Amino acid sequence: MPTINNGDVAFMVVTTVLVFLMTPGLAFFYGGLVEKRNSLTMMMYSFIAIGVVTVMWTLGGFSLVFGRDIGGFIGDISQYFMLKGVDFTVNPIYGSRIPFLMYFMYQLMFAIITAPLMTGAFANRMNIVGWIKFLVLWMIVIYFPVAHWVWGGGFLAKWGFVDYAGGTVIHTTAGFGALAAILFLGKRAVRPHKGPGNIALVLIGGAILLFGWFGFNSGGALAGGETAALAFTNTGIAAGFASIVWVIISYIKEKHFSIVEFITGAVAGLATITPCSGYVTPQGSVFIGIIAAVACFIFVHLAKSLKLDDALDVWGVHGMGGFIGTLLIGLFAVSAVNGISASFNQFIVQLYGVIIVAAYSFILTFVILKICDMTGTIRVSPEVQKEGLDKNLLHEKFSVEE
Repeated sequence: MPTINNGDVAFMVVTTVLVFLMTPGLAFFYGGLVEKRNSLTMMMYSFIAIGVVTVMWTLGGFSLVFGRDIGGFIGDISQYFMLKGVDFTVNPIYGSRIPFLMYFMYQLMFAIITAPLMTGAFANRMNIVGWIKFLVLWMIVIYFPVAHWVWGGGFLAKWGFVDYAGGTVIHTTAGFGALAAILFLGKRAVRPHKGPGNIALVLIGGAILLFGWFGFNSGGALAGGETAALAFTNTGIAAGFASIVWVIISYIKEKHFSIVEFITGAVAGLATITPCSGYVTPQGSVFIGIIAAVACFIFVHLAKSLKLDDALDVWGVHGMGGFIGTLLIGLFAVSAVNGISASFNQFIVQLYGVIIVAAYSFILTFVILKICDMTGTIRVSPEVQKEGLDKNLLHEKFSVEE
């Protein structure tokens, strides 16, 4: 019978809290990037997801992901419904030295942050009731099945597809879902010309995201050991190289420095290293960080050239970062690190898997948006966009001085 290791439990508590902090960090980050009159609504999208997804996770979401496999597509909702069987004992499949309850909480934090990533793409265009309807359906139709395919013993896992900490499950699903949303909702009625509404808030949120990401990736080891240390190191190296390369490219293009560009580059590196973080060496993470900056910068500006109103560059940074990082496992993984070796076969498996997830997320997100809009408009009117979402949707202001 596996024995619980208190040190590993403590490690997982810390990493779980770090991942949780990323959702408020995302709220501040996005809230600072939009105009002040829309900032609170932008933050509300992330904060309300904490409650909604927690309820869904407890009432069967966890079981749909990690319950007994049904046809390779979804887990058995009855197995862990309302935490049945999720207790202080060890489930060797999901952490050999921590209580199953700890794994439940760790994975909850990943579930919470995924859908809010999309909100940066369609900023200022979806009302709060529409967001809640969309959030519930999106989690059921997209997140729970895809997480099962990859992490719960579904068909992609059986193919040998791997994703260490969410490049496909989180960033690809959210990124390509975001792409569908901006196409469905159309362009903003008012597009800002003065840049972020509150750069200080952007910096605070960005710092929390960078801080939390170390737990995001290293916690995937489910124990405080060598693999956790490796993922931790790879996370920092990739973010550092990506941020500097991104700043250099941005400076060459714009002829000035920008702290927002620095943080964007770091996030691109983090999104790209995430699926690789437990499979590559620190030397490999250097190249992954550089590739992330160059590739994601290109895709961000490709979206702009195609006139896609991806307000906060979610598809280019998260969607394509997660997509590319998933493929790079097939090029940089080292078997001595965690049993996965770079090879043509692994690359093809990764390619097929991430294309399936991207296509599934894009198509089904579009369908979900259509269903939500048919049951009561989810769009924010041009008049409300001009006047401000906070005043009309929340009846609150960012500051009393306004």
